[in-house]
Amino acid sequence: MTAVDSKETAITCAGFQNVQHLSCDTGVISVLEALYGRADHETCSEGRPQRQLTNTQCSQEGTVDILRERCNGKKACEVNIAFVDTSDPCFGTYTYLETNYTCLPAIHAVACQHSLAHLYCDEGYVIFVYGADYGRRDQTTCSYKRLASQLQNVSCSGPTSKVAESCNGKNSCTIKASNSVFGEPCAGTYKYLEVAYGCQPSGPVPNKS
Repeated sequence: MTAVDSKETAITCAGFQNVQHLSCDTGVISVLEALYGRADHETCSEGRPQRQLTNTQCSQEGTVDILRERCNGKKACEVNIAFVDTSDPCFGTYTYLETNYTCLPAIHAVACQHSLAHLYCDEGYVIFVYGADYGRRDQTTCSYKRLASQLQNVSCSGPTSKVAESCNGKNSCTIKASNSVFGEPCAGTYKYLEVAYGCQPSGPVPNKS
């Protein structure tokens, strides 16, 4: 489970419309650390009064969990600052989102709605799921002979932990792409299950962190 690229860092200043972009040219995203708050005087300081930069020991709890759930296992990921800003970690201080991540080699599996996703590794290796989404993120995947109205909503996909819960630590695993397994993220849209996973020597499954 060796990283394809060295550690990457993305920094996005606070702002309702500001969006952080994470991406991997090769492999998939694995978030290492994330901070929403302020840890130094310099980052995102341009044009800001000194009083908004003084507190350098403030951070919102749970930020790394939000980033991991949203971005792990994807080749590219966008996170709106407003989505992360669930509380004010340091009142009166100008904040920013800093994310450290790496890119891991991954196998991609896609299963159209009502069909089965087959995950498998070579003998002596077991599955470790980096991330999975059920829904729809584009108009081309699983679009054959589908009505245009069933492909329009490309913002209905949501991360799911059910694949990891079912498949981690197994040599092979089959899971159905259906609402009965993953719930209904968007009625009227034809959905698919997208999984990114790796194979590692059989033994204890490591913590995602």
